[in-house]
Amino acid sequence: MLCLLLALSGWVVMGPSGLVAWGENHQLLIQKQQQLAQLSAQRDEVKNRVNLLNPAHADPDLSGELLRSNLNVIHPDEMVLQIRH
Repeated sequence: MLCLLLALSGWVVMGPSGLVAWGENHQLLIQKQQQLAQLSAQRDEVKNRVNLLNPAHADPDLSGELLRSNLNVIHPDEMVLQIRH
């Protein structure tokens, strides 16, 4: 009977749903919640950028920035300065 009680006690502590596993699962839950928060923030940034690039009402500042960076174009009233090191 004592052996059975010790085996059950060991199972409670070390088993797949025991105290040790509970602690590991809690740490994993915290890590996943942090990862979820980061991904949610990234999703919100992308969603905002997509809304700003909607062809029906595109943001002129963002579209101008993208044109300058992707097509290497400038406005007629802008100057390009080359800095040599």
